[in-house]
Amino acid sequence: MNSTGSNQGFVITAFWETNPGEEDSVAALLRQFLPEARKEVQIHQNVLKPREFFFYEVFAAEAAFAAHQQTAHFKRFILGEAIPKLAKRERSQFQFI
Repeated sequence: MNSTGSNQGFVITAFWETNPGEEDSVAALLRQFLPEARKEVQIHQNVLKPREFFFYEVFAAEAAFAAHQQTAHFKRFILGEAIPKLAKRERSQFQFI
């Protein structure tokens, strides 16, 4: 997925919905995860539906996203602790035009 324009980048959006009663726990895990990932990742929690989280992530290239998924903080907080608390997880990939 190479962009032919000058705004090269690889963007991931994700939507999470926690299992009932897990929203505070997941929010706490994400607060621990963010200091290590703040450069690429922005995470938002729905004000009216606190079980819902939206992620917007921008990486220099697809390889940078792949490397991000191999980091210790991603494996611990996202794969190991947060994902098991989810009822729903959707991800989409985009590139700049």
